[in-house]
Amino acid sequence: MVPYGLGAAISTRVSNELGAGRPRAARLAVRVVMLLAVSEGLVTGSVLVCVRYVWGRVYSDDEEVVRCVARMMLVLAVSNFFDGIQCVLSGVARGCGWQKVGAWVNLGAFYIVGVPAAYLIAFVLCAGGMGLWTGIICSIVVQVVLLLLITLRTDWQKEATKAKNRVLDSSLPTDLVVAT
Repeated sequence: MVPYGLGAAISTRVSNELGAGRPRAARLAVRVVMLLAVSEGLVTGSVLVCVRYVWGRVYSDDEEVVRCVARMMLVLAVSNFFDGIQCVLSGVARGCGWQKVGAWVNLGAFYIVGVPAAYLIAFVLCAGGMGLWTGIICSIVVQVVLLLLITLRTDWQKEATKAKNRVLDSSLPTDLVVAT
């Protein structure tokens, strides 16, 4: 849940900084939160990898179950790492007002890459549940790559100007104010 919180926080921070005309502060906030997301992903992933054989024993003493859980924990660690980064980058997109861009990235990543990859790995390559999950990881990686490229190529000064213009366009016209 930490990455989702970071995504919500960076969305608010980026929108506030851009709206206030502080593009450098928005860019710095993105860098800091990305570092936090990567750090959280590495720590959580390391814990998941370290306890992968212990975790299976919580559910069963059967060695086959323990091995299966251990394999899935590795996939979970990778999934968690990339999902955390994706949450933050999606928050950046929301904060910049790129909801339409985020929607297209999500649509393309899941339906053009994720679903076909999951089907191929799970059913054609006979990887079962791990294949389905691996297909979803493929879509998350595509999301991360696309959103990261968009974020890295962002002209923060231009985004701050666009944010200020959106604020001015949405405010009440001054000729409607009635003096009392």
